Amino acid sequence: MNNMVVGLTGGIGSGKSTIVTMFSEFENIAIYIADDEAKKLMHTSNEIKTQLISEFGSETYINNELNRPYLASIVFKNKEKLAILNAIVHPVVNQHLQNFIKENSSKAYILYENAILFENGSDSFCDKIITVTAPESIRINRVLKRDSSTIEEVKNRIKNQWSEAKKTLQSHYIIENLILTQTKKQVLKIHNSLTKSYS
Repeated sequence: MNNMVVGLTGGIGSGKSTIVTMFSEFENIAIYIADDEAKKLMHTSNEIKTQLISEFGSETYINNELNRPYLASIVFKNKEKLAILNAIVHPVVNQHLQNFIKENSSKAYILYENAILFENGSDSFCDKIITVTAPESIRINRVLKRDSSTIEEVKNRIKNQWSEAKKTLQSHYIIENLILTQTKKQVLKIHNSLTKSYS
């Protein structure tokens, strides 16, 4: 039974989704995307719903659906509110992840993608950590193309995350995500390195 957990993180717009897609081609691993699971749990977990409504008001859910724009408008401007949101959602997601790890104990490793891996302390249960990097100007452009954020909003979100320098210092692997062919080579090299120790 091998439950190696490999954390994958990187700032907004660094291209974590691209990296996850590349890793998903390896059949002997399982992938857990914290943000996707958190979104699902925010819809399905009564524990989360009750706490969010009591903290952020009844407008947090409309017709039983999470009112994301309303919540985002509060938490992205206010670090304290963001911390409260994470403190409500994080423990439930954490438990969900632990179950996922147990269910996939036969895999070579679990790739655990989390944008705020260091910020919320999730690095503590990772055996190895990969950080995806890209120059800030490229990251901002990627986000602007992807959603309807303003430059100011993207910069605010970057400010809420740890700096790349701080992340890379605490990582075992760094993927510089600029040229896709190079990125793919880096992913393969890391996968080979991680599975070499797996028997």
